[in-house]
Amino acid sequence: MPYTSDNQRQPYPSEVGRSIWGGAPLPPIPERVLDGIPGFIAWLALLLSIASAVAFPLTLMLAAAFVALYSALRFLFAGIANGMGNRKVNTWEAIDWYQKYLEIEDEVGVAWDEVHHLVIIPNYKESLEVLGRTLNQLRQQHNAKTQISIILAMEGGEPNSYRKARFLQRHYAAHFANVYYTVHPRGLIGEMQCKSANLSWAVKWYFDKVVEPENLDIDNIVVTTMDADTRWHPKHFAALTYFFAASKDRHRTFWQAPIRYHGNIWQVNPLMRIINTYATAFEMAYLAAPWWMAMPMSSYSLSLKLLEQSGNWDTDVIADEWHMLIKAYFATGGKVSLQHIFLPFLADSTTGSNIFRSVKNRYTQTLRHAWGSKEVGYMLAKLIENPHVVSFNSLKLLFRIAHDILLAGAGWIILTVGSQLPVLFHPEIAPVQMDTLIAASDKLSYVIDGLSRSHPAWILLAISGITMIILVIVFQIQDYRIRPPRDGPYTFVESLQELLSIPFMLVLTLLVVALPTLVAQTRLLLGIPLQFIVTDKSTE
Repeated sequence: MPYTSDNQRQPYPSEVGRSIWGGAPLPPIPERVLDGIPGFIAWLALLLSIASAVAFPLTLMLAAAFVALYSALRFLFAGIANGMGNRKVNTWEAIDWYQKYLEIEDEVGVAWDEVHHLVIIPNYKESLEVLGRTLNQLRQQHNAKTQISIILAMEGGEPNSYRKARFLQRHYAAHFANVYYTVHPRGLIGEMQCKSANLSWAVKWYFDKVVEPENLDIDNIVVTTMDADTRWHPKHFAALTYFFAASKDRHRTFWQAPIRYHGNIWQVNPLMRIINTYATAFEMAYLAAPWWMAMPMSSYSLSLKLLEQSGNWDTDVIADEWHMLIKAYFATGGKVSLQHIFLPFLADSTTGSNIFRSVKNRYTQTLRHAWGSKEVGYMLAKLIENPHVVSFNSLKLLFRIAHDILLAGAGWIILTVGSQLPVLFHPEIAPVQMDTLIAASDKLSYVIDGLSRSHPAWILLAISGITMIILVIVFQIQDYRIRPPRDGPYTFVESLQELLSIPFMLVLTLLVVALPTLVAQTRLLLGIPLQFIVTDKSTE
């Protein structure tokens, strides 16, 4: 009898018809309505921006200027937090985590050796070279032979996945406590072909085939999900063991380390490295900044008990990280938190044999990630379903989820359309007229004088733009200091391309961040499904 999964997504509360006020049930709200909220707001912003560019050009420009100013301030605080985080990394790397545990051993209720790590590696069409590199790095972790079990979560849609899994199992069995493998069948009803469905299958298999037959105590098992190309810091699992054992809220906590997109940084097209620089800086900033709320991303950990309480990963979700935290948040009545582990792991970035393929691959990856826009609707649905959990922290979580999604969609539209279209329709509002500038004897004085006498929106836009360019350069300097060493020196062409990427960042961000985000949100609005595509991280 084939192994089947019965862990399907719980229906939205609107499908159940529960009223948050009591009394008569709420009328059904289709899931598509909730999914379409970010796309609706983005298109509403576009239509209002076009209309305002004609009727209220200066008002629209002022709105765009405030978005630009907010973005510049966000970059500024990210730069500060990134520096704070990198200093914490230097401190944490010097810590002997087992010795630190011995100092508090008498105060905690979990022995060091009782903590067991279940590491799930979902993968699809990953090469043996990549998987072998990942496992080689994992076997160097503290007490890997006794405290780390591996599940190679294979996909049935990949030919010969059984053979690959068996080869790796035989080769690495002696280096870990256990090496298991599962093969997630393709085409199960109600599922997407995605990481979350594969994870759900692997966990259910582990409960049915290991936990129950061996009568394991799940209280001390930590589950870590990771991408196939993730390379953990050598001290990561020692630190994770320490925090799990020392925490009184170990069954209501997620653990997240900062991502550095440096795994293959020297194979990434030099023009595209600035995108990785920006992403690395912000991932660190979100973890290090006390003024921002961090979220799980890519590779993270939680206890098996919390995972069971939350109902496992859903099988129709692409953005598993945020979705899982939302599920756990409501499963625990809003008591879940995320703890930072300042020991960064390396991740590979999308590549391509030329700049066009690099842009295409990054576009595809962002399109997939932007499917996380669904989580705005999911969070709202859970709040409706659980009115007793509505609190300041719940609204803070909703704001954190909606913030980046709306800023990348509607915010980008207001910024770009609002700063360009009014001048196209009303050239006279520009602080500098091109024909006058050409004729002016002192062009710099003319530009400065024009800006000084212009509408405040122009001044805010200019200040914000200059600030963001300076901060991008700061991000670059910060990133250079932490990149892994390279085999040879920079070539002149490579250095020139990285330098040129700074003024072209606006264009690159439009192509590989804003556009795929808007496409994903529009598809969600229209109910057009997305096929999960593994993006290319090779140079071929």
